Amino acid sequence: MVTDDSPAFHPDLTRARFMPPTSATRGNRRIFRAISGFARRRPPAGGDLLELGDGVLLRVHRPTSTAATDAGARRPAVLHLHGGGLIIGSAAQGDRLCRRIADELGAVAISVDYRLPPEHPYPTPLDDAEAGLRWLATQPDVDPARIAVIGESAGGGLAASLALRARDRGEVALAGQVLLYPMLDDRTGQAAATHPRMLRLWNPRSNRLGWGMYLGAGTKGPEATPLSADELALAVPARRAEQGPEALRGLPPTWIGVGTLDLFHAEDVAYARRLTEAGVPTELHVIEGAYHGFDAAEPDAAVSRDTVQRQLDALRGMLAVT
Repeated sequence: MVTDDSPAFHPDLTRARFMPPTSATRGNRRIFRAISGFARRRPPAGGDLLELGDGVLLRVHRPTSTAATDAGARRPAVLHLHGGGLIIGSAAQGDRLCRRIADELGAVAISVDYRLPPEHPYPTPLDDAEAGLRWLATQPDVDPARIAVIGESAGGGLAASLALRARDRGEVALAGQVLLYPMLDDRTGQAAATHPRMLRLWNPRSNRLGWGMYLGAGTKGPEATPLSADELALAVPARRAEQGPEALRGLPPTWIGVGTLDLFHAEDVAYARRLTEAGVPTELHVIEGAYHGFDAAEPDAAVSRDTVQRQLDALRGMLAVT
């Protein structure tokens, strides 16, 4: 039972008390994967489904307005990476957001259906995201100088890793990164949950499972990873950030959003602080009383709609959309 000194859920999030503490376990992971498998092979409404090879799918959304589809027009673009704790989910989760990005910003929006651990541990999901970025940057209707990345939860963490890799390799200069409650630190556990009974949809046990599988340790947990310290710094954004300001310098303008009742609250606030210290233009939006995945669980809540709009506004500024 939640004690009286526990913080309250945001008043708009009326379903919070009915939400489970996690959405992914060792037992239900395969069920979720099977369910999402049906959606991932269906083309998005008004969009296209493309295969890059090796089973990597792109869900492509282009603007539908006449002004935005003029022949020869180069427009901004956004690459989306879905959530799911690195072990469940599909790019179809981003259809609604990508369609809004395409129609409201006049941008090409794609969501990458990256391959999932444990069958495909690091670096495969990040490699797949990079393949999507390279594809996007070479499209004749895309302005390669106006490409941003966006992601939520595990997708936010992958978007952060992709921004670091793009900066390191210098092939695509990103215009911005929008990270909603990003999954950034494999060491986040029970100690990070200041009010553990208030956690919803993602908890320390799930976090340990997701990171362990991503880092090649299966169900043994991230501490059993075979990766070296140098490899971990490339796989885990929070570890890279701890190398000092130079490790983050040169990253694109960043927007980060996270709720106070999210397991990732502390790590996301810390990442935003380190970005700022490195001279990266950073906006941090903290949502009081919001739990992990609140916007997906309660999309019609006013606070959810406001959070989505803030992300669109951030992209609009990053991509210089008038």
